[in-house]
Amino acid sequence: MTTIAISSWLFQAGGSPLGGIGMMLPLLFIFVIFYFLLILPQQRRQKKWQAMINDLKTGDRITTQGGIRGSIISIKDDAVHLRVPPDNLRLEVAKSAVVSVAREDEPKKS
Repeated sequence: MTTIAISSWLFQAGGSPLGGIGMMLPLLFIFVIFYFLLILPQQRRQKKWQAMINDLKTGDRITTQGGIRGSIISIKDDAVHLRVPPDNLRLEVAKSAVVSVAREDEPKKS
């Protein structure tokens, strides 16, 4: 048999010498890329945010998703009480709405 006859014989049976595995490799490769580019960074961000929420304490200055900035007066299970300047307004905000924390002991960035 010649080389052309052997190669045509290999591709007649299933289209690929690797069979079904050869067809799955591109999908597996795409999944690995998505995992490292999308899923893993999102998991890291989620863990960092959860640690920030768990470390909230009275006196911390926070910013919410709605843009409200205030100081924490008290903390409940799923909410925080804020004092919002200039009128010292008291608000109750869900912990899940907290976006960032600036502690009193940290110097402000200019």
